[in-house]
Amino acid sequence: MKTMRLVSRAFCAAAVAAASISCGSVVRDSRSPVLLVIDTLQGVKGAVTPGAPLANLSSDVLTLVTSGGVCTTASPCPTIFDDAGQASMHIILKDIGQPGVTVNPSTNNEVTVTRVHVSYRRTDGRNQEGIDVPYAFDTATTATITSTSAVTLGFILVRQQAKTEMPLVALVSNGQVLSTIADVTFYGADAVGNTLSVTGSIGIQFANFGDQ
Repeated sequence: MKTMRLVSRAFCAAAVAAASISCGSVVRDSRSPVLLVIDTLQGVKGAVTPGAPLANLSSDVLTLVTSGGVCTTASPCPTIFDDAGQASMHIILKDIGQPGVTVNPSTNNEVTVTRVHVSYRRTDGRNQEGIDVPYAFDTATTATITSTSAVTLGFILVRQQAKTEMPLVALVSNGQVLSTIADVTFYGADAVGNTLSVTGSIGIQFANFGDQ
């Protein structure tokens, strides 16, 4: 009987600990009653005339501009453009309510996004910043996601500065292609001050692509 009691107590303690870890991670993530949901995450190739938003981005590390100012076809201007990102997001309630009862977010649940963090990684595990992948960075964008509609946010996905640093600057002359995944995290707060975030990913191929 004593042995059974000890086993029972150990089992209960383990269950409580597991529940605490699970619940604790949720609480640490956010106290907000809503979640941010990314509908789409796309990249826009930088150019004199920016490209269309794409689910996977081909980022040109150097573009030869052939018109405007002193730039001509015979004497093109080597130019570096940043690449933009575009994300469509909406909010949902964590508590979906009872079956047959529709529960909608209120104005207190509206979320204002103010900060974006972009980091890069490779699938082969070689992820040293400034050697294997561009440096991660933070940038700002501001938009409020209401309880009734989605919002599309614009932000910088690849900085011009990154194309002047390793490893991207080497692609100008070596003819290689660098395939990466960009992880983009959006940070914001709801109307009553609860902070929350959401992360999405997009594939990016870097190279000195041919100019048209």
